[in-house]
Amino acid sequence: MTKPTYILTHDIGTTSNKTCLYKIDDHIELVESDIEEYALYTLPNGGVEQEAAEWWGAVCCATKNVLQRSGISPAEIKGMAFCAQMQGFIPVDKEGNVLRNPMSYMDHRATAQIERGLHHGFPRINGWNLYKTLRSVQITGGLSASVKDPVWKYWWMRDNEPEKFAQLYKWLDVNDYLIMRCTGKFTMGVDSAHATFMCDTRPNKVGWHEGICKMFAVDMEHLPPLVQATDVVGELTKEAAEDLGLVEGILVFGGGGDLSLISVGAGCFDLYDTHIYTGTSGWVVATVDKRMTDIGGMVASILGAIPGWYNYIAEQETAGRCLQWVRDHLALDEIGIYLQQNPSEDEEEKLESLYDLLNREISQVSAGANGVIFTPWLHGNRSPFEDPFARGMFFNIGLETGKRELIRAVLEGVAYHQRWMLEQVETRIPYQETVRFVGGGAQSEVWAQILADVTGRRIEVIENAQNVGTVGAAIVCAVGLGILDEFQDAASYVRIAKAFEPQAAHQAVYERNFVVYKALYKQNKNLFHQLNKEVGA
Repeated sequence: MTKPTYILTHDIGTTSNKTCLYKIDDHIELVESDIEEYALYTLPNGGVEQEAAEWWGAVCCATKNVLQRSGISPAEIKGMAFCAQMQGFIPVDKEGNVLRNPMSYMDHRATAQIERGLHHGFPRINGWNLYKTLRSVQITGGLSASVKDPVWKYWWMRDNEPEKFAQLYKWLDVNDYLIMRCTGKFTMGVDSAHATFMCDTRPNKVGWHEGICKMFAVDMEHLPPLVQATDVVGELTKEAAEDLGLVEGILVFGGGGDLSLISVGAGCFDLYDTHIYTGTSGWVVATVDKRMTDIGGMVASILGAIPGWYNYIAEQETAGRCLQWVRDHLALDEIGIYLQQNPSEDEEEKLESLYDLLNREISQVSAGANGVIFTPWLHGNRSPFEDPFARGMFFNIGLETGKRELIRAVLEGVAYHQRWMLEQVETRIPYQETVRFVGGGAQSEVWAQILADVTGRRIEVIENAQNVGTVGAAIVCAVGLGILDEFQDAASYVRIAKAFEPQAAHQAVYERNFVVYKALYKQNKNLFHQLNKEVGA
């Protein structure tokens, strides 16, 4: 029998890192895992930052915990990869020192920069400079049309922190920074490069594009060499190995962004396979074989981990984050009591307790939350409309409305938005009868059933849905090590835990509420702007 291979993977999310140790032979088996949290710093000017040292500290701590509990020798680990949040901006100097706190994908302080860089000139389309828009779409397959896109963070630093900017050597994304900490190599994954929209993504031309960089005033010297997900970027250095409790020389693969590797971990290997992800943020992604762009719907395709394939994505800024808001502000009394009685639980067990509570409490409320509708735009929105000023609200509260209705309305509101994004994606791809549901939110059977009822689709939840990003990273390592010949060979690794069929009895109420849900943004857009327009100025 072939000796199993051990792979170590890390999922760097918005507020925590999850490290997973996998054993791979004829299937993939989770041996041990650990979660370590870190802070997300929200600033009054629209800035959202993190500390790179906290990322690295979480990775090191989780790795040591996993090794200690598993009993696996570090010498048995053959490969390592990261799955990380995307569209961050991490500026580093020649020694790899971070010049300022990393700016998160949620950062929207660069309103003046996008206004100057994209909204000036005549003629314009959707408020954007027509020439820049058409040229960018032609070359990159997309456009930096969101204030949260990395190029505007680059501009913001240049405008506001010129002394630090003068020391800039390379601009990295989160995955790239952590690879650099492990190997000393400055690189960027092709998926993160695509998401900068400075990269030529036409077939056989993938690479930084001089004309686009010049058009958006980006110095190409600041952009690192590109790598594929399955490329060996380097070996674990002695210093990094000591920090992590590992051995020097472990192969470190290119890995990728959460979007890319979650698509792999969800088992979306065939044309038009579609999944819905609910983590801190959320999205709808379809696997496609060519570049696609829907400027009006804010949907674009990004190069994925599988060579020659793209992920066609509609993004939701806050999805599972809304559930965290529920935990902290609506259900804290009940959950606080429960956790006080179980002080030994780790973070993952606490989350499981939260889902158990939600399943129990929300199931007592009828579909449609007795007419209450929640909008999950707690930090603005990206698709199918881009608006950093949009915010969450409860609509149609009455004297009889209780906490359970409010909590159910939050889960339904996230599902309404995911249906909206799914329908926007399907203006360019065939209708999908079956959609896979992954991420932390997929741990809730109630939420999965709500998603099936709201979308009218069969919803498949995969095994270990909360670990989907690390599964994708493990598959990347397996392909890179030659254990698998190609990604499609991993199809048997991804198993369905449970499927949820839409219930006809709930169709009418969800159709009614969905129509109202979409109207709420249109009718309140100007009011959101009046209240929040100073944010990020």
